[in-house]
Amino acid sequence: MSDSGFDMGLEDLTRAGVYAVASGDLGGLAAAARDAGLKVLRVDLEACTDKRTLLLRLGTQLDVPPGWGRNWDALADALGDLSWLPARGYALLFSGAGDLRRASRGEFDMLLDVLADAAAGWAGDGTPFWAFLELPAADVEAGDG
Repeated sequence: MSDSGFDMGLEDLTRAGVYAVASGDLGGLAAAARDAGLKVLRVDLEACTDKRTLLLRLGTQLDVPPGWGRNWDALADALGDLSWLPARGYALLFSGAGDLRRASRGEFDMLLDVLADAAAGWAGDGTPFWAFLELPAADVEAGDG
């Protein structure tokens, strides 16, 4: 058991990836991730309804170095690098992800794909990379993420 009381196996590369979580779960996940020695990165997606806003928020909230392209390929490159945020592993916590999902399912699904590719790439390097997207509880329970 960790100091926070949460032991979720966040060090386990075989389980790292992209997960939908219900509202209210991000606080416990942040504590567990910190206890696992991961760098916790929070991204607020509340009222984010399009690709342009999504990429702007990601760039700002992840403090991506200047000059990045603000497109899907550039995001994939940035998430596969993260050299400006050195850590032994990463936990990205996306609050309010349901807003993007409702407004633009295609952009939401593309974000999931980019995150999943980043997780796979980091796993190949032996580095845990987790992404947790906060969705309405009914969607999480129905497995509709």
